[in-house]
Amino acid sequence: MKNPVIFDTDPGIDDAFAIHHALYHPEINLIGLTTVFGNVSVETAAKNAKILVEMAGQDIPVFQGASGPLVAPHKGFPDFIHGADGFGDINLPDPKGSIEKTFAPQFIIDSVRQQPGEVTIIAVGPLTNLAMALRMAPDIAPLVKEVIIMGGAAKEYGNVSAVAEANIFNDPHAADIVFRADWPMVMAGLDVTHQVILHRKEAEELAQKVPRIGGFLLDAADLYFKFYNGAFGIDGCYFHDPCATAYYVNPELFGAIDAAVRVSCEGPAFGQTLIKPKGHPGPSTEWDGCRNHKILMQVKGAATKDEVLGTIAQFAD
Repeated sequence: MKNPVIFDTDPGIDDAFAIHHALYHPEINLIGLTTVFGNVSVETAAKNAKILVEMAGQDIPVFQGASGPLVAPHKGFPDFIHGADGFGDINLPDPKGSIEKTFAPQFIIDSVRQQPGEVTIIAVGPLTNLAMALRMAPDIAPLVKEVIIMGGAAKEYGNVSAVAEANIFNDPHAADIVFRADWPMVMAGLDVTHQVILHRKEAEELAQKVPRIGGFLLDAADLYFKFYNGAFGIDGCYFHDPCATAYYVNPELFGAIDAAVRVSCEGPAFGQTLIKPKGHPGPSTEWDGCRNHKILMQVKGAATKDEVLGTIAQFAD
């Protein structure tokens, strides 16, 4: 039996690539998608997740979760990047199926307790659902096999401020709770995602190979590509969220350091991930009691794209 995976998400264009990678990959056993505010409202995120599941012809439950941050005021939605609908304003029809009634953090708790030591959580949005699950049931942390997140930055500049990555910035209080929890974590942050660029021509090639799924991804990504071209002069986009699923199926694509992580929740460093490498001799006590996590720092970019796009091209119809 393949180990169960919960995918926590706020789809989102790069989320759509990652979710399709996870839906089609033969080694990923998705047992549920949990949704959170972030790129879009949590209601739109849940609808989008259900659309993607149905698009892939699968019957995986979708659970709606947190609608805003634990403490900080909500900063709004990046419509100019992902579109008001999260998919580049292509306005897909609503899904046919319904969203599950169970609150997403409760689904996380129930799943982990039912299969202790087996469940991996891949989280590619703000970490509010995970923090709420920990608050509701602090005992679950040691029962989780691994938490893999797309978020944060160790040495790279931020993408919503000089120092903060968007998912952590959207709810730094939640992220600090999650990083301090007693579970093994992998942080796929901007240090690696900024090394992986999906070029428009690669999305076009995918659309030629699998016109239905690849065509949707290309259409949805058009607004995303335009944003990146205007902001960074890139004819494509950073391949953020798929780095998390690529790590899950092939961790050898990445190099990492071990470090404890805290998150700044105020001032000009709001949302910054603060890294203390394993063995660092500094006298600071703020990281006391925090376990070390894997912080991804190197990535084989071409192979990572091949993993994600190749899986979709091979298994999508």
